[in-house]
Amino acid sequence: MWANDDWRGSLLPGSGPREHLADYARVFDSVEGNTSFYAQPTPAAIASWARQAPANFRFCFKLPGRLTHELRLQGIEHELAEFLDCLAPIKDRLGPIMIQLPRDLGAEVLPRLEQFLQSVKGAGLAWSVEPRDPVFFAKGEAERQLNRLLITHAVDRVMLDVRPLFSGPTTAHPGLAVARSEKPHRPLHVFSSGQHPVVRFIGHYDEATNRALFAPWVERLFLWISQGKSPFLFVHTPDNKAAPALARLLANQVLAKLDRPLIGAFPGEGQGSLF
Repeated sequence: MWANDDWRGSLLPGSGPREHLADYARVFDSVEGNTSFYAQPTPAAIASWARQAPANFRFCFKLPGRLTHELRLQGIEHELAEFLDCLAPIKDRLGPIMIQLPRDLGAEVLPRLEQFLQSVKGAGLAWSVEPRDPVFFAKGEAERQLNRLLITHAVDRVMLDVRPLFSGPTTAHPGLAVARSEKPHRPLHVFSSGQHPVVRFIGHYDEATNRALFAPWVERLFLWISQGKSPFLFVHTPDNKAAPALARLLANQVLAKLDRPLIGAFPGEGQGSLF
């Protein structure tokens, strides 16, 4: 998301909802677009996003849940074409489109996924796949087949890192139980088979926990960038109130290692008076 009422006065300076994307894009250069999972964006929405997002900004939309969770990648050709057509006005600002698979869709999806990736080949789009069925985390034949498929098509696997979220007792904070119930508790398998590794880091309320578990990512992201890849890092917190601040904290660790300018104050953060 790029807007949350809890971000007013920090990431969002208080401008109207129609300008929230522009405010967000002044700080961050990509967004995980969950909105497309629930409904196809309207032409008016696409036009507004195109106006607000600068040329270097990247939208990483999710494939509609209608295609992945209802139809389960079967008989989706017409609706897929409609979805891609609606995104055409911002095609130059699309990052990898994420194919988030249902938690109960295992090895039987692989032939459908193969057919899907073959059908979109040559469309000039980047794709990533987020498996959620436990079979794809068991280091067995199903996971090996998935990884071979992704290598063949140079498509990256979305890496969902829920280790911070599931660290410590639930009683540490009342919001943890709700957040944990909404995320699949899967082991982290670090694997990049394309040019755009996607990391979804689900943080904890405790900053020390987040820092400790993110430390290896600094080295990994630095390595991928050094190899010429363009990784995407998306940061969540249990209720997402502190997500922008955590994203800045973690991203700045990577930027510092790359010797690049750091993310500074958010648009809505006061500078304070010198006198």
